[in-house]
Amino acid sequence: MGKIAFVFPGQGSQAVGMAKDAYESVPAATEIFRTADETLGFSLSNLVFEGPEAELKQTSNTQPALLTASIALLEAFREKGIQPDYTAGHSLGEYSALVAANVLSFADAVGIVRARGQYMEQAVPGGQGAMAAVLGADREALGVLCRDVSESGHTVELANMNCPGQIVISGVKEGVAAVAERVKEAGGKRAIALEVSGPFHSSLMKEAAEKLADKLQTVTFSPAKVPVVANVTARPAENGQFQQLLTEQVYSPVLWEDSVTWLIEQGVDTFIEIGSGSVLTGLIKKTDKSVKLYNVNSLETLEATAAALK
Repeated sequence: MGKIAFVFPGQGSQAVGMAKDAYESVPAATEIFRTADETLGFSLSNLVFEGPEAELKQTSNTQPALLTASIALLEAFREKGIQPDYTAGHSLGEYSALVAANVLSFADAVGIVRARGQYMEQAVPGGQGAMAAVLGADREALGVLCRDVSESGHTVELANMNCPGQIVISGVKEGVAAVAERVKEAGGKRAIALEVSGPFHSSLMKEAAEKLADKLQTVTFSPAKVPVVANVTARPAENGQFQQLLTEQVYSPVLWEDSVTWLIEQGVDTFIEIGSGSVLTGLIKKTDKSVKLYNVNSLETLEATAAALK
């Protein structure tokens, strides 16, 4: 029998109404939303279920909302008795992975990601930063191109290694635009601007990381019940490393493709994406078509996944 990894999505997967069916039908999921509302001091559940979408898209709202939806669906799925051998999450999703592995309590995690979103919003004034997905480029060549543009005074860096042929770049608007114009030099086909509020996973986020480091001192990290593969290293985090890795993650590239490849090398042949949407399922399929992929993004997909794995 192959191994199972639970994976959790990051920013960009949010949708109004996510996890509402779990909230309405599964007491453990209801409790997660209630805890979020109590911890944050406002009705996050109302924002998640009713919108408006523009408000849900604000980073400081998106981050706790996605975490809450993922953990609510996880709680509902846990009732099926399926256990992971590993967990991992894309950027913000790493916090869901840590909750799933019992490293962080949900209440602590939701408070941290709310603050993380606020720090990231504050780090770079609106409109100054940008991100773009580059399709078809070679990682090394794109890295060289980013360094070349950065040396001209406009910071731009590799931010997310998502899957073969998809790398996200991040930096100041001018830097991202300059690389986007020249992607063919790195073997790329084109660059697609992403709708984000800041240059995430770039060195421009170091101020946010410093604030986050202080915040992370206020919560308890427990030993992981299953290995959690970290974005920064694409390897399981050692107990005692979590604070450092989460701090570095804010301004470092997300090594998602590398993480997936490493998990497959460890014998993982089944990936279950838990949370809103199916972005990671698509990225994993592009990394390795032979693995089994399931989604738990509603009660319907939860039941189908549980039935398939029996």
